[in-house]
Amino acid sequence: MSYQYDESVDGPIATHDKATVVAQLRAAIPELQLLHEREALRPFECDGLAAYRTTPMLVALPDHVDQVVALLKFAHARRIPVVARGAGTGLSGGALPLEKGILLVMARFNRILDVDPEACIARVQPGVRNLAISQAAAPHGLYYAPDPSSQIACSIGGNVAENAGGVHCLKYGLTVHNILKLEIVTIDGERITLGSDALDAPGFDYLALFTGSEGMLGIVTEVTVKLLTRPQSAKVLLASFDDIEKAGAAVAQIIGAGVIPGGLEMMDNLAIRAAEDFIHAGYPVDAEAILLCEVDGAESDVHEDVARVDALLRAAGATDIRLAKDEAERQRFWAGRKNAFPAVGRVSPDYYCMDGTIPRRELPRVLKGIEALSNEYGLKVANVFHAGDGNMHPLILFDANATGETERAEALGAKILELCVAVGGSITGEHGVGREKINQMCAQFNGDELSFFHALKAAFDPDGLLNPGKNVPTLHRCAEFGSMHVHHGALPFPELERF
Repeated sequence: MSYQYDESVDGPIATHDKATVVAQLRAAIPELQLLHEREALRPFECDGLAAYRTTPMLVALPDHVDQVVALLKFAHARRIPVVARGAGTGLSGGALPLEKGILLVMARFNRILDVDPEACIARVQPGVRNLAISQAAAPHGLYYAPDPSSQIACSIGGNVAENAGGVHCLKYGLTVHNILKLEIVTIDGERITLGSDALDAPGFDYLALFTGSEGMLGIVTEVTVKLLTRPQSAKVLLASFDDIEKAGAAVAQIIGAGVIPGGLEMMDNLAIRAAEDFIHAGYPVDAEAILLCEVDGAESDVHEDVARVDALLRAAGATDIRLAKDEAERQRFWAGRKNAFPAVGRVSPDYYCMDGTIPRRELPRVLKGIEALSNEYGLKVANVFHAGDGNMHPLILFDANATGETERAEALGAKILELCVAVGGSITGEHGVGREKINQMCAQFNGDELSFFHALKAAFDPDGLLNPGKNVPTLHRCAEFGSMHVHHGALPFPELERF
């Protein structure tokens, strides 16, 4: 064994002979399935962010907790890095493997262990699909609230790792607000319970710390989620605007009036046209922007809120407002929004999905800023927003086969994220940092804050073996990146003053 600097992980990691590791691991855990032939490893080279690809040294496919414990003890003893992977739908390179590491795939942990309708909770394994939880709870009139657009495929373990949200997170919260307890295994093989079945647990809130930690602190083996009662009524309004800034301003006006919609989503014209061509949701393709606003709850309350929102949208400049006439049309309206990403993929050879979060009041200004950056870099941007909570998903359209376009797309994406920070926002809302945004972490946080993050990481994983090179950059990397720290500092976007 020797130590060699690997530029992909911000530090030295152990280099092992692959054949030796495979032989030793098979001897230590005979029943554990391993993949190590190159062709068998290729499907695991990336997550949903396909721009970054690395072939892992080997893939481990455990199917019970004892195997996970034994594998982590094995890796810890030999200082072999471990990257956890769920369904592979992540969009930030968080599950990108290492050539010198083990990829721990938790897809076989796919059982719903228990649904307790009286306590309104469910115990599930991390490989269970997000949507499958609601399907299992449906006979009891219950559901699991977070609903990312990938919910038909993404796993709950990955949702915990990235603190996923969805179109209804404005009212019902992100993953961190909808889980009660986690069973995890640390890098040295210790099994730990975080949280409890009660509404609160004694001691520090390690559950919140772990949620969104991107596989850097431990491996999730079980999740206890909260289940909610299905609302008695849900209505969706679709509002058209002839100006995208008016639509952005309408969002703040709705929230400012005291209405908290179940969902409040925004799409610009490029996204509208793509989604309508793909889903036929009934979107107005001549609108510059649309807002989808869902209000839910008791029938009488919904009726009153629909009237209030309708009036607010008209006052904000909506050119047309449609109320879904039935449940089928409501589902079509949401299908268009939830399929916006694949829809855009049908009109461009490639697209790059960003994930920044901004204060709602800054929506009009940031939209103007994105338009200016789009013109500067010569690439179209389709804007799709969880507008109610300020979580943006600009989709940068490009052609990877065209010389220089990939680099321009990455540079444009970085500028959009730095713009988010400049107006008081964040570089991510639910996709995570992963490998994709690690340089922009240098713009979001100062040296003292990054050092604190490293100290938290070291408390769980002192040797830095779990998902190294992700999420938190080294101070050396930030110095090389040369980023201005806009946190506590001057804005790096003086042109914003014009908007």
